[in-house]
Amino acid sequence: MIRSMTVGDLDQVMLLELACFSVPWTKEAFESELLKNQLAHYIVIEEDNEIIGYGGVWYIMDEGHITNVAIHPEHRKKGLGKKLVQGMIDAAISHEINHMTLEVRKSNVAAIALYEHMGFEVAGVRPKYYTDNNEDALIMWVEL
Repeated sequence: MIRSMTVGDLDQVMLLELACFSVPWTKEAFESELLKNQLAHYIVIEEDNEIIGYGGVWYIMDEGHITNVAIHPEHRKKGLGKKLVQGMIDAAISHEINHMTLEVRKSNVAAIALYEHMGFEVAGVRPKYYTDNNEDALIMWVEL
């Protein structure tokens, strides 16, 4: 089931964050996103009362900027990433968002393939974007 993320989800979201990212966000960062950032919209994928994925997007004017996408490693390659990104796109369209963008690690071949399958195209590079290893990020866009 896909639904909006709540503050009550954050303990499970933090476990997911630690399982997925070398530089995880803090619980406080998520709290700020949910409670203070009026541009932020977060959703979760829940299965048997366990959060196994989440995604976040900021709505800025008519653009959506995807901030995070995570699927628990044990639940990957089941189509959940596609379901999650499609849920984010559907919500954005309902908010009259016309374009979406994101950054993705240049080495994240699986994520790049997913985004390309969803219609995103590479539009540029952010050199040394990731602070943990100075890896470049690809900037990707899709017209909705």
